Amino acid sequence: MNMHAPALADAHLPDEQTSAFARDAVDDLSQHPKRLSPKYFYDATGSELFEAITRLPEYYPTRTELGILRDRGAEIASIIPDGAALVEFGAGATTKVRLLLEKSAFAAYVPVDISGEFLNAQANGLRRDFPDLAVYPVAADFTTPFKLPAQVARMPKVGFFPGSTIGNFEPHEASAFLRSARDILGQGAQMIVGADLEKDERVLYDAYNDAAGVTARFNLNVLVRINRELGGNFDLSAFTHRAIYNRERHRIEMHLISKKKQAVRMLGTTFAFHPGESIHTENSYKYSIPRFAALARDSGWTVRESWTDRKHMFSVHALLAVT
Repeated sequence: MNMHAPALADAHLPDEQTSAFARDAVDDLSQHPKRLSPKYFYDATGSELFEAITRLPEYYPTRTELGILRDRGAEIASIIPDGAALVEFGAGATTKVRLLLEKSAFAAYVPVDISGEFLNAQANGLRRDFPDLAVYPVAADFTTPFKLPAQVARMPKVGFFPGSTIGNFEPHEASAFLRSARDILGQGAQMIVGADLEKDERVLYDAYNDAAGVTARFNLNVLVRINRELGGNFDLSAFTHRAIYNRERHRIEMHLISKKKQAVRMLGTTFAFHPGESIHTENSYKYSIPRFAALARDSGWTVRESWTDRKHMFSVHALLAVT
């Protein structure tokens, strides 16, 4: 029996996705230490804020990865078989995938994301700009097994997972995702993955603590979403954004820190906070080239090629599934 069922019923939640948000939020805020999943950052406002983050002068990953895809696009295209299907896990804005589509002779594109409405809008734009490309959007949680469209069953498969999202997973979760992707794509598949690299800690700190405070608003927006969708009563002024680099674990950690002793209610449950207590909202692991290669190898892939920018800030890897 779902212990939160009465609270969920009282909230009149409209769909399964919101119910999952409710269950996860109650469970995660009941943990010690408290946490919230970063996948709930991305409502409409959160998505807009993240796009604003990618344009900040301090935030290097997006523009650096775009530069690699642009500068090394011909090399990437040279190892991709003609007539392949490109499967993007967690498809977002089409800026990066367009660089691959422009350089390579893909027959089909399969964007996968949990938001069907967003997917269809992006798919329509690509159909207009790439009239010879078959586009088959799949509304699914890309972190769990899903079926590819029957239309691409006989095509060679190439996965695409840009944006250093691999770093948001715990290492064991990253390995599980890569294994799942290998199983979904099938025998002989390839995969293009972006991974952020270890670097000077000041550069990392500034990237997640920007002077304009956009990342802080992005982090706090998850509380706004809880208030709006789950009937919470979080006082945003009572929490502050903090991002730190955990050197031992090679990761940036994002937290929301309670400024005072307080109690917050949500879905019939009260959550007590003491001054300085954290809600851990996100990790962003930073890899070296050898550590990423080891992760891939342990997950059923071999690294066929790796590319970085001139300053070695970011990396893009071409993986080949091990049979």
